[in-house]
Amino acid sequence: MRKQAITAVMLGYFTACLGQGPWKLNLHCQEENINLKLDLYEESISVPGLEDFGPMNGFLGGNIYGVWYVAGFDIKNERSANITIANDLGSEDQKLTLTQTSDSTYMLKFLGHNFVKRVQGKKLVKIPSEMEMRVKPL
Repeated sequence: MRKQAITAVMLGYFTACLGQGPWKLNLHCQEENINLKLDLYEESISVPGLEDFGPMNGFLGGNIYGVWYVAGFDIKNERSANITIANDLGSEDQKLTLTQTSDSTYMLKFLGHNFVKRVQGKKLVKIPSEMEMRVKPL
């Protein structure tokens, strides 16, 4: 009975991870408490606060100021993609590169000037321009 329960849990976890595909991901950076939810195959993700616009290709959220939604992307290959995100007001956009470094780890790099910030005390401060993100089950 115990073996069956463990097998069922493991099978569910691996099915969730494998079902994501290379560009259907739920990523998390534990150090910065930032999430990146992506589906570069179809517009299927509801962005918090922007539900009126319908499903989108993804968003960056968590410990940052506002929500940044995926405004455009270019899949370079199965391990790397260029993504453009825009803030929830639409006033700023940011280009980034997401590269897979292992089965469960991705490196997110902001290109050019980093506009994404978080509130620290009473000030807005930039988040790091490079972050290691790990896959979370969808």
